[in-house]
Amino acid sequence: MDNQEVKKKGQTYSLAFKKKVVQELHKGLLNRVELRAKYDIGGKSTISLWSKQFATLQYHEKALAGRPMKDKLKQRIKELERQLADEKFKVLAYETLIEIVKQEDGIDVLKKGDAKRSVSLPKPTPEN
Repeated sequence: MDNQEVKKKGQTYSLAFKKKVVQELHKGLLNRVELRAKYDIGGKSTISLWSKQFATLQYHEKALAGRPMKDKLKQRIKELERQLADEKFKVLAYETLIEIVKQEDGIDVLKKGDAKRSVSLPKPTPEN
């Protein structure tokens, strides 16, 4: 046996470190194998045990949304589709607002392409 194996067997980790690793796991950016390699953690089930131990931890709002998909492209597509849906709702809200203003006040908020530009007022001159 080499020194590293002996050292890992009896290694203890701080509570803060364990929580940090579990939070990274639940964010979904790295899996257990990648986290073991990143932090040089011994034992195949160590992170799994920590995950069960700290299962009731409160995580940041971003982590509560769920673990991201493993395929980054699919994840990005989902994110863009969600943003597109949000923007469609905004457009619908603005169109509805414009229609209400037009009906109630008789004002056409949207300018036509061939509309005449308003004449700007002269700038005030400072009085000495």
